[in-house]
Amino acid sequence: MSDTVLAVAAPSPVRRWIAVSMLIALGALVVWLAATAPTMATGARIGLFGAGALAFYMAERMRRATETWIELTGSELRDGRGRVLCGIGDIAGIDRGAFAFKPSNGFTVRLKHTAGARAWQPGMWWRIGPRIGVGGVIPAAQTKYMADVIALRLRGG
Repeated sequence: MSDTVLAVAAPSPVRRWIAVSMLIALGALVVWLAATAPTMATGARIGLFGAGALAFYMAERMRRATETWIELTGSELRDGRGRVLCGIGDIAGIDRGAFAFKPSNGFTVRLKHTAGARAWQPGMWWRIGPRIGVGGVIPAAQTKYMADVIALRLRGG
């Protein structure tokens, strides 16, 4: 049962398109502002070009990150590329309340110990110390179901 997929959370094409398009639009707007503002200090202009380039870079990172999905198996939480986020035995709890530090439409997994280095897949998941946040462009219904399954397994069900 350890390789049986219990839950899958994947971004819809529309959510991906909207999220990536917003970052591209932000980058284009900032670059346009830097290029066309008549009275701007050179340092400010360079800073705006840099901010625009960063927005384009983040759009590409998000596009690549949201090409995959997140799945919960009987033994681990992993992404569609096989990268293990954490083992089920390492999970101490789930935070998904309104005031929890979590991604949009998602939940946070509290680990019993630090599971690894910091990591971030924009729009999908992040890991900082003993916490893993799952969510972003993933629909809330899918992350809610995944969090419910994890909570049930933690209770021994």
